[in-house]
Amino acid sequence: MQIDSKLLEKLERLSMLDLSAEKKEQIAIELSEILGFVENLETLNIQMPEDSQNGFQKETLKTPMRKDVPIDSNIAKDVLAHAPQSEEGFFIVPKIIE
Repeated sequence: MQIDSKLLEKLERLSMLDLSAEKKEQIAIELSEILGFVENLETLNIQMPEDSQNGFQKETLKTPMRKDVPIDSNIAKDVLAHAPQSEEGFFIVPKIIE
């Protein structure tokens, strides 16, 4: 696919850029090269067998289940113990907005 001036102007407007004439030429060349590369990628046969994905069987791609068991970790006290300043279970931080 070739990038013409009309398409380049549309892209320039959509991206809210103000490009010089020489920069437009350079970008048009680079975009054409990128699109050529993408066209080459589209010609590759990347179909995978139905029973596999990325070389693994579909069954191995499932997320293992575990029991959702609540535990009393009481981590808040440990975290606040390491805080520079805390009061009544809250962090005390410097005021940043007047």
